[in-house]
Amino acid sequence: MSLIEERTSDIAELGQQLRVDAVRASARAGSGHPTSSMSAADLMAGLLAGHLHYDFDRPHLPGNDRLVFSKGHASPLLYAMLRAAGAIDEEHLLTYRRLGSDLEGHPTPRLPWVDVATGSLGQGLPIGVGMALGARLSGSPAHVWVLCGDGEIAEGSMWEAFAAAADFGLGNLCAIVDVNRLGQTGPTRYEWDTGAYAAQIGGFGWHTIEIDGHDPEQIDQAYAEAERQDSPTAILAKTRKGRGVAAAEDKEGLHGKPLDEPEKAVVELGGVREARVRVNPPRSSEPRRSQPSLPVERPSFPVGSDAATRDGFGAALEALGDANPDVVVVDGEVADSTRTAAFRKAFPNRFFECYIAEQQMIGAAVGLQSQGWIPYAATFAAFLTRAHDFLRMAAIGGADLRVVGSHAGVSIGADGPSQMGLEDLAMFRALWRSVVLYPCDANQCAHLTATMADLPGISYLRTTRAETPVIYRGDELFPVGGSRTLVGSAHDRAVIVAAGITVSESLSAAERLASEGLPVRVIDAYSVKPLDAAAIRQAAADTGRVLTVEDHWPVGGLGDAVLDAVAGQIPDVRFHKLAVRGMPGSAGPAEQLAAAGIDAAAIVRATQRLVA
Repeated sequence: MSLIEERTSDIAELGQQLRVDAVRASARAGSGHPTSSMSAADLMAGLLAGHLHYDFDRPHLPGNDRLVFSKGHASPLLYAMLRAAGAIDEEHLLTYRRLGSDLEGHPTPRLPWVDVATGSLGQGLPIGVGMALGARLSGSPAHVWVLCGDGEIAEGSMWEAFAAAADFGLGNLCAIVDVNRLGQTGPTRYEWDTGAYAAQIGGFGWHTIEIDGHDPEQIDQAYAEAERQDSPTAILAKTRKGRGVAAAEDKEGLHGKPLDEPEKAVVELGGVREARVRVNPPRSSEPRRSQPSLPVERPSFPVGSDAATRDGFGAALEALGDANPDVVVVDGEVADSTRTAAFRKAFPNRFFECYIAEQQMIGAAVGLQSQGWIPYAATFAAFLTRAHDFLRMAAIGGADLRVVGSHAGVSIGADGPSQMGLEDLAMFRALWRSVVLYPCDANQCAHLTATMADLPGISYLRTTRAETPVIYRGDELFPVGGSRTLVGSAHDRAVIVAAGITVSESLSAAERLASEGLPVRVIDAYSVKPLDAAAIRQAAADTGRVLTVEDHWPVGGLGDAVLDAVAGQIPDVRFHKLAVRGMPGSAGPAEQLAAAGIDAAAIVRATQRLVA
């Protein structure tokens, strides 16, 4: 037997072992996706045995290749690979999908060999773009391999990734497309026509390779060819779902179901194997270089001046980039508006333009943070809704992201409702373990921008287009979970809780009310989540009346956060919420606040009614 024949025979045998283990794990769990795993088993056997460079004992080495299961439902195949590599044993494998097991139905970073959570289709490749960018930025020779399903090629985020990877020239990225013809409910759009996929993906500037996904020699040659490219590569592999089991192969109606007769299927596949694969070591075993960070020289805006919080963010971001070489920025082609342009000018190699592709923007940020970088992702608050599923999955995977939404609320003025972020506070408050910050002046925003660099999980900073009065000194500190009581006395009749643009309106209202003999307390709740519940409950207990004011829809924002803190905690409290309740049109910023009923005059009227 020649060396090539021996090598291809080993890959074929390993492919069968991976199929058997996928069938066994799904059968023991009583659920799972064995047929989707079986179609890609030979592809993953060839990668594991010959072309993946990885140290399973040191999974966070920068020199390690990265493998992303974009088709995360094929998780039994991934776990079978881990067993074959000796990372887990058989007992561990058979805990798949059981309570308490880290072998979940779709992969998550509870496993040290999994960098990101996948399972919502169309996300693995955009994240892979971020991983490839991170590897190139750090000088790592690692390759990024992404296993994709043919069904998920219909997702728009995939095409955002195809465009971005070609634009960035990511020769260290390879998409392995398992063209098994069948989706959940029937055939995919192009079925086995790999040429149709190749024409479209190749049109974006990718190198494409069409192969038989069950031919070990073709698989091996395709990976070797991909490793030689200067542009991203897509391997389009024709496969058969349920490969190797006659009752399941290329049969509809079996998606997401364990095989009916798993023991018989295992026999048909040749029985249980115990082979262990010696995976190639990483191309570099150097640990991540420690790049010391310096104290951030935060910008300072004069008290009494007017400045937009987005200006505070942009200036602080540039200062942060100067202090910390791990900080990177991804932007959605609105750098002049978000104020990330200053960072782009100062650190062009750490700024990644994702253009108007918000899913790719967040996907890139997730990939970058998995490689140890500290990404800030910025666009208009309204457009972040497009990327909500990426944010949801990032939260599931425990990703550390800093997201900045500018042009929030009706206060942006005449552009109208299509540009107004009015759902963003609710969207980010709902994310698992998120932090939501809404500064009212440029100095407060600068401090919070720098603070975000050290926050775990997903943090969101809401910035304002319009200029607002600077009320805080540049050296003041604003801890997450805190608030500021700006006006208060022992005789207050109500408390007004505001954040962002409505803080200055609330201060103006408090001044008018005081002149009429109606003293009120004003709290700047810049930390919307976690909220300073103790201060707000104390104010509610002291005054018996709470008014919240926000430039946001009445559902899910600041008002609901305050209501959650007070309801059932402080008896006999009257509560009222001012928020945007009608669909805005085009008008000037002051006109918008008045029309929405959240300006100083509206606050005065609402407070008077609340007290009366």
